[in-house]
Amino acid sequence: MDSLDARMERLEGRLRRWQGLTLAAFVLAGVGLGTAALRDEAPPQHAGELVASRLVLKDARGRTRASLEANRQGGAALVLNDSEGRPRALLGVGEDDSPRLRFSTAEGESLAELMVFSDEAPRLTLSKSGGAELFSVGLQVDGSSRLELADVTGRPRAILGADEEGSPGLLLVDRRGQPRVELRVGSSDEASLVLEGRNGQVFRAPGVQ
Repeated sequence: MDSLDARMERLEGRLRRWQGLTLAAFVLAGVGLGTAALRDEAPPQHAGELVASRLVLKDARGRTRASLEANRQGGAALVLNDSEGRPRALLGVGEDDSPRLRFSTAEGESLAELMVFSDEAPRLTLSKSGGAELFSVGLQVDGSSRLELADVTGRPRAILGADEEGSPGLLLVDRRGQPRVELRVGSSDEASLVLEGRNGQVFRAPGVQ
């Protein structure tokens, strides 16, 4: 017969094994509950879908070449950088939901931009290095259109447009911003020409039907 001490040692061994199994079962149950909770809190995702608020693409040298980001104000933008990591192109939607496409210099100055206001007023601008807009063309919310040619300071010198009824007009401006030549075709198809001299003299051509 086994001694009392031997039987006690076997009982203690069994008790330790049961304690270990019980602890492992509690740990596994806790992990399962935590995983289920995280699964319930996480937003639903479709197969192959990646959800993030910002994505960054870097080259072999570790420099950022592209970034895609949605900010807290409601805007979103895709920015493409050059080989030195400087932003050169942007495709985005602003906080007012206006889409925009922009190309910039290495210093970040806009050279060309296409933008749409209020779902119906697109505008294209071309600028020189330094920020002055030299060319712009666009549609207005009221249905009129406008094309501007500017000098090196950004002052419009020639303005060609058509009002909301489609009547065209051409306006030429001097370096001080004063209108000097105005040529128009009115709504009833009558033509008019107005010339203004530096001393304020005005010539109006007779109206032509």
